[in-house]
Amino acid sequence: MTNTATIELVKLSAVQMAELLRSKEVSSRDLVNAELEVIDAAEPTIKAFLKVAGEAALEQADAFDNLSDAEKAELPELAGVPIAIKDMIVTKGIETTAASRILEGWVPPYDATVIEKLKAAHMPLLGKTNLDEFAQGSSTEHSAYQHTANPWDVERVPGGSGGGSAAAVSAFEAPLALGTDTGGSIRQPGALTGTVGVKPTYGGVSRFGAIAMASSLDQIGPVSRTVLDSALLQEIIGGHDKRDSTSIPQGPRPMAKAAREGMNRDLKGMRIGLVKELGGEGFQPGVEARFNEAVKKLEAMGAEVVEVSCPRFKYALGAYYIIMPSEVSSNLARYDGMRYGLRVMPPKDVAQTAANMMAYTREAGFGDEVKRRIILGTYALSAGYYDAWYGSAQKVRTLIIEDFENAFKQADVLISPTSPSTAFKFGEKMDDPLAMYMNDIATIPANLAGVPAMSIPAGLSDDGLPVGFQFIAPQQRDEVMYKPAAALEAALEDEWNGPIFKSLKTPWLDSIND
Repeated sequence: MTNTATIELVKLSAVQMAELLRSKEVSSRDLVNAELEVIDAAEPTIKAFLKVAGEAALEQADAFDNLSDAEKAELPELAGVPIAIKDMIVTKGIETTAASRILEGWVPPYDATVIEKLKAAHMPLLGKTNLDEFAQGSSTEHSAYQHTANPWDVERVPGGSGGGSAAAVSAFEAPLALGTDTGGSIRQPGALTGTVGVKPTYGGVSRFGAIAMASSLDQIGPVSRTVLDSALLQEIIGGHDKRDSTSIPQGPRPMAKAAREGMNRDLKGMRIGLVKELGGEGFQPGVEARFNEAVKKLEAMGAEVVEVSCPRFKYALGAYYIIMPSEVSSNLARYDGMRYGLRVMPPKDVAQTAANMMAYTREAGFGDEVKRRIILGTYALSAGYYDAWYGSAQKVRTLIIEDFENAFKQADVLISPTSPSTAFKFGEKMDDPLAMYMNDIATIPANLAGVPAMSIPAGLSDDGLPVGFQFIAPQQRDEVMYKPAAALEAALEDEWNGPIFKSLKTPWLDSIND
C-alpha cells in the first residue's frame, strides 16, 4: 500500500472502513498497519498512547481476515475495524495503569466486559490511551507519564480525562476509541478535539473491568469521528452484564437505525429543549455563536426548539465535587501497596509497619490531583460532616433528576454547548483547580442523573478551535439523541463541504511520504 493510500484510508470513518472490508478492497491487517504507521508518525507530537499493542493488533486482524465469508456475515458491522482503549479499562496481557505510578507495570489477568465484546466482534485493539490519573481532571495534564497534545494546536490540551482517546481519533491514529465519562470525560475532550463523544445511559454499558473512580457516576462510552460510528460501537459494547450489579437488564437500543434516520435530515415533530441554565455568562462568545447557528439548523430541519428551565443545575457542580471525591476516597483505598501495584517501604530510620508502608506508597504513587480529591472526599465522609456534605449533595442530586424529568415532559431531547470554552493552553489552569472544574459545568448534570448525553462538533470558534454541541436524552432512550445528532452532523458537514477535520492541519501525516 502506498503512503498516499494510507493517509486516505485512515481518514475514513469506521463505517467506510467496514464497507471496504466487506468488498475485500482492504484487509483488517491493512487497516491496522495504516493506523500503526500514523501512530509512529504522530506520537512524538501528540502522545495519545501510553502503550501501543501493534503485534497483538495484527494477530487479531489476521484472525478476522482468516474467517470465512459466512463467519464474517454473522459479526457486527464494525468487525475488523481497529480501536484504541482508554487506559482506565483493563485489558488482559496489556499493561493497564490508569495513568498512575501506583499501577505501573500491572498487567491484568482478565478482560473488561467491553473488551470481551470487542474481541468477540473481531475488532483489533491498537493500544491504551493516555488520561488524567485515575480519570481525575479536565485536561489530561494530570497523567503520571506524559501530556497529550490537542491535534488542532499542540500547545493546547485535548480536554480530559479521556484526552488520549479523543486525540488519537482526532489525529487519525484510530478510527474509534473507548473512553470513560464520570463528569464529562468523553464529551468534553470530544468538544475540544472536534470528535464525537458519547456517554450512554448509566448501566447501559457494563462497568466490569473499568477501574473505578466514582462508581455511581462512571460510564464507558464510544469516541469516534461520526455519529453513526458511535451508534454502531455502542450497540456492540452495550447490553446486560451479570458481573456488573448496576447493569440494566435490557439490551442496547436501536441507535444505528436512529442515526441513519437522522441522516435524512427530517426532524418534523421533534421537540428540542434548549436548557436556559447552560449558557450565557462564562461561555466563550465563539462557543455561543456556533451553538446558536447549529440551533437554527435544527429548526430548519423541522424541529421545534423550546426553552426549558432546569433551575437546580446551578448546584450540580457543587454536588458533584462532593459526591465524586467521596467515592474516589473509598475506591482508591484499595491501592495500599499490599496486594498489587507499587510498594514503597519506609526508610530504615522509620518504623517498618504496614501503616507506614501504605503512607509512603501512596505518597509516591498518587499525583497531586488524586491526593486533593482523596483528602476532600475523606473529609466529606468523616463523622460529623457526612450529613452536612455528602448527604446534602445526594439530596441535590435528586433535585437535578427531577429537573430532567420535568424538562423531558416538555421536550424529546435537551441541548446545550458541551464546554464553556475551546481548548486552553497547557498550564493555563493548573494553578487554579476551580477554574479547571468549571469546564465540566454543562456535562456534569447528565452524570448525576444517569441520563445519556453526546457531544458532536459544531464548527470552529473565532480562535479556529473546535466547539462541541451537546444532546441529552431521557434514561434508557439513547436512540432519541442519535437521530437529531446525525441530522445536525449532516447539515453542518454540508455547509462545511465535508467533515470538520478538513480544516485540521496534520504535519504528522504530511511526514508520511511516498
